Amino acid sequence: MFKLPIGVDINNLIDDLRIFSWEAADIFLYYSQILKNPINSKNIIKSKGKEDPVTSADLKVNDLIIKRINENYKGVDWDILSEENVKTGSDDLLDINSKWMWVLDPLDGTKDFIQGTENYAMHLALNYEKKPCIGLVLIPEKNELWIADS
Repeated sequence: MFKLPIGVDINNLIDDLRIFSWEAADIFLYYSQILKNPINSKNIIKSKGKEDPVTSADLKVNDLIIKRINENYKGVDWDILSEENVKTGSDDLLDINSKWMWVLDPLDGTKDFIQGTENYAMHLALNYEKKPCIGLVLIPEKNELWIADS
């Protein structure tokens, strides 16, 4: 078992991650319904790059997870590395050498999400000194949430 930052209880953290994840699932399921009508896709797809698209769902879940972590764990010394923040260049204050680092991919499988295949997930991990301590995989379309700790 690993030791979390001062003031963070593993049971409370896991409970919070569950809540945050199901909030994210609601966002994904909402947008996946909207995408079923091709006319709506142009309003949801924010980046038209074929190789690396970004949707409103990516951005909303990204903002939600970061906001919830920051709200619930004020003053905890950890950073959040997010794929969407890297893409948009909004990770300016990120300390890549931080001892504690959340790594977030809010929508892994964006192309599948856009195509309606249901083969997409959210991934979130907490690393300590660049080694994973907690990992989370949310698969909204299957109503599955997997959380593991070391």
